[in-house]
Amino acid sequence: MSEFFSLLISFLLVHIICDFYLQPARWVEAKKQRTYRSVELYCHALLHGVALILPALVLDIHWQLTAYLVVWVTVTHFAIDLWKVTSANGDKLSHFIIDQTLHVTVLAVSAFYLVDGITINAVLKHEKLSACVQVIFAYLLILKPTSIVISQVLQKYTLSGFNPDESTPQDQPLSKQSKPEITGLVAGGELIGYLERVLILTFTLVGSYAAVGFVLAAKSIFRFGELNKANGRSMTEYVLIGSLLSVVITTLVGAIVSLSLGVKIN
Repeated sequence: MSEFFSLLISFLLVHIICDFYLQPARWVEAKKQRTYRSVELYCHALLHGVALILPALVLDIHWQLTAYLVVWVTVTHFAIDLWKVTSANGDKLSHFIIDQTLHVTVLAVSAFYLVDGITINAVLKHEKLSACVQVIFAYLLILKPTSIVISQVLQKYTLSGFNPDESTPQDQPLSKQSKPEITGLVAGGELIGYLERVLILTFTLVGSYAAVGFVLAAKSIFRFGELNKANGRSMTEYVLIGSLLSVVITTLVGAIVSLSLGVKIN
């Protein structure tokens, strides 16, 4: 397995360099404007394939397998990028994530095929697989599912004009007769909640509970001025309920997984 990860990391390094550092902005614009007629699209895909020759030589991969690798990566990279630039929502974050996930999957499959002696059965029986699954499950659990749970719990406390997850109060008093003016980032509160929970879970999984306290202290400082401007106690209670739910759920998930993995507290 160590050989597989060494090969995959080298492939990912090449991908990052070619996709983010060796691709000029004018290539990106040209791909969007001319799609499959863009010379830049072909050059970019070919660059990704040819660049893999370097790690293949360093790792002493047979020249015939290297040739197959170059062709395979070039063709798949071209197809994935063509899909992205021809998609109506190609500039959205979701499409970027899908695009990069597909590229990484292609490289992972390539590394898996090139490593001798590795099989699906060997991967399934690997001692670290269970730990990886638990960690991935924990991160998936504390994102969207946790947001839904917080939203459901806060329904009975919801005030007009607030985001259920990590809501941001409006500057003006709320009124039943008029809609509150929406300010701030669209879905910014939800994103803040996601980032907070990712940080807390990460620190919990490495056993650094002191760092979790730092995250909570930093958040409290930023929230202090905002809550001081709130009219009435209900706003403070609303924000505290959402924040504490987020922290409690994430800490519990992190603690359970940490105990399962035998993580020591730092």
